Amino acid sequence: MFARTRRILGQFFSKSRKINNEPLNKVSLIVIILIDIFILLNVFTGLDDISRWHIDPSQAYPCYSEWQNYRTQTNKDTIDKKYEFLRLSLSYDTNTQSNFQQTYQQAEEGHLGNVSEICLTYANYKDQINNSANQQALKAIDQKQAKISSLEQSNRTIRSQYDSTLLEKIAGQSRNQSINSVGAERAKQALDQNTSTISTLRKEISNLKNELIAKPESLSFIAFLNDDEKFNEVEKGYQQASFWYPSIQFGFQSLFLLPLIFVALLVHNFAQRKRYGLISLISWHLLVIFFIPLILKIFEFLQVGVIFQFLFDIISALFGGLLFLISYVYILIIPLIGFGIIKFFQKVVFNTKAQVARRIQQSCCIKCAKKIRHHDSYCPHCGYYQYVECQNCHNLTYEHMPYCKQCGHSQEQSHL
Repeated sequence: MFARTRRILGQFFSKSRKINNEPLNKVSLIVIILIDIFILLNVFTGLDDISRWHIDPSQAYPCYSEWQNYRTQTNKDTIDKKYEFLRLSLSYDTNTQSNFQQTYQQAEEGHLGNVSEICLTYANYKDQINNSANQQALKAIDQKQAKISSLEQSNRTIRSQYDSTLLEKIAGQSRNQSINSVGAERAKQALDQNTSTISTLRKEISNLKNELIAKPESLSFIAFLNDDEKFNEVEKGYQQASFWYPSIQFGFQSLFLLPLIFVALLVHNFAQRKRYGLISLISWHLLVIFFIPLILKIFEFLQVGVIFQFLFDIISALFGGLLFLISYVYILIIPLIGFGIIKFFQKVVFNTKAQVARRIQQSCCIKCAKKIRHHDSYCPHCGYYQYVECQNCHNLTYEHMPYCKQCGHSQEQSHL
């Protein structure tokens, strides 16, 4: 097995650096490698672009994450919760108001797929509350809240000085010798005044919040947010889109790669038949380059695609939290899939006996597939000996063929 692997790798590298069995010079080899790197980078760039051709779940359901955050918060009917969500839906810029519905729909431009109609309705409600009056109310609340923070900081500073001022007064220390800039009486007066102002500001903020929540557009939006049927439909759609999105990406990436592989294979086979050495070499390199990302994407799909999700659901249902068992499943399945692929290529695509039979019929070398004369024992291109001695009649017959061309005896039995 090891010798066979070495032979296959040797043939692969030999084919990758020779033109008509003649080795490439160093300059040509460097040029080929640079071309390979350039093409490989562009292939991965194209794969990345085409993988984003179909809109992803977050673009198809842009309202899902915000809506879910609102519903998962505790104290569902509190004023603060409603206000905070309305606040997040409001824009500060009164001059260039953003249209959420148009923003959501822009995801459809240049992409396949549609944005959820429910999310577009969600965006329409956000646009209705995003008016100048509500924006001004939000700014007023923020200004009052900033003033409260400033007064609270001032109170903390005064209190820290007030305690030491009282101690100085009890000790009978004169005011001129005090280290504090504010006396005890003035400190208490400032604290009371600031506390009263803070209380007034908080009442004003509470009134502004209630007015904002009580507006018709706000009530309609909150009622829509609390609609379980609408949210469940969005959640179901988002989960289905997330489930199928890796498979859709893999499908588009395959559509990008398979034509390239098919064309490179056709050109390579044509160049080999016509003995166009340089074209054969370049097309072979292209074929290898196109297969590299395809193999990587197949493994990526098996890891995160529909198959992984299917196994994840089964193991979750059967074994609960023992999700590490998925690793065992992959350790078993991936080698089996690889074994099947290898057997398919060995028996069908690169079957030695089938290749030799086809080459003999076309008067080609049974190893390198170059044209030779019918009576040539050695290939003038690669030097490979074309015949083997029959174990029954001891005459020369073609190697790898199932029967002797002289006596018809089975060659397979002779090699057992």
